[in-house]
Amino acid sequence: MVAERQVRVHVRVAAMESGGEGRRDVLTPGELQAVAAVVSTIVLRCQQQRALGRLKEQLRACRRRTLTQGLDDGAEYVATSEAIVHLCYALGCGVIPHAAPRWWVKLRTGGTWEHLKQCDDATDDYFRDKLRMSPRVFREIAAACAPHLQRRVTFYREPLQSDQIVAYALYKWATGETYESSTCNFGIGRASGLVAVHDVTAALLRVFGEKITWSTEVRKLVVLWAFADKGFLNRHGCIGCTHIYVDKLANAPSKNYYDRKRRFSIVPQGVVDLDLCVLNVHMGYPGSFHDIRVL
Repeated sequence: MVAERQVRVHVRVAAMESGGEGRRDVLTPGELQAVAAVVSTIVLRCQQQRALGRLKEQLRACRRRTLTQGLDDGAEYVATSEAIVHLCYALGCGVIPHAAPRWWVKLRTGGTWEHLKQCDDATDDYFRDKLRMSPRVFREIAAACAPHLQRRVTFYREPLQSDQIVAYALYKWATGETYESSTCNFGIGRASGLVAVHDVTAALLRVFGEKITWSTEVRKLVVLWAFADKGFLNRHGCIGCTHIYVDKLANAPSKNYYDRKRRFSIVPQGVVDLDLCVLNVHMGYPGSFHDIRVL
């Protein structure tokens, strides 16, 4: 109301200065309401920007205080931590509005990831079709890799969850789709997909590095006896090779990677035991090599 009254006074003064004694141009009530609405919107926007600036400054002060405080400031450290937790809860519940998204932030849809989160009688078949594993195995892998795949919360887009990152990497490896098409199915960008595959690979090697190893001691004797009973003496496992299609490497002879199916590929080799547990994996030979030469 104050803004509307000020606008009305200024408009009347301007009209008196521009018109003659017998002529006064006064805005209609509808025009006055429109002007007042515009002014109110501008004032509200300025207040929001000022509040957001104060909030960011308080967060910076809390971070500086946390980094510079000593070991004896236990009470202040607990109070600061509780304040940050309450602030995160407020942001997550929508009490404090986020800043308006920038025009270059693309909208993302869930796609395959939304279907993977469903819990019904068709979940098992869907998991095996998309990820080549059961939901139980996926949850075990996601839980083991979660500490190594945490993302930092910022004022922009919400960070990806660890289970979504693991699901995307497994989906990419299982289907062999391009980053352009596979990322759309999980509602993430192509750059995020590249980072997710790299991070999941590093997490799997860090967490399950001891799982892929040769049999030793008692287990080795059991495997040798089992293969001997089948007529294969001194055998530790079964070897198999396949071809993974790739783009031709730069500055590399094309004929080396040109396989018998007339495509560019590399040859990975795997060794498994009686229970189909992976004992060894080797990759890197060009597609022109025959499987028997990859040892």
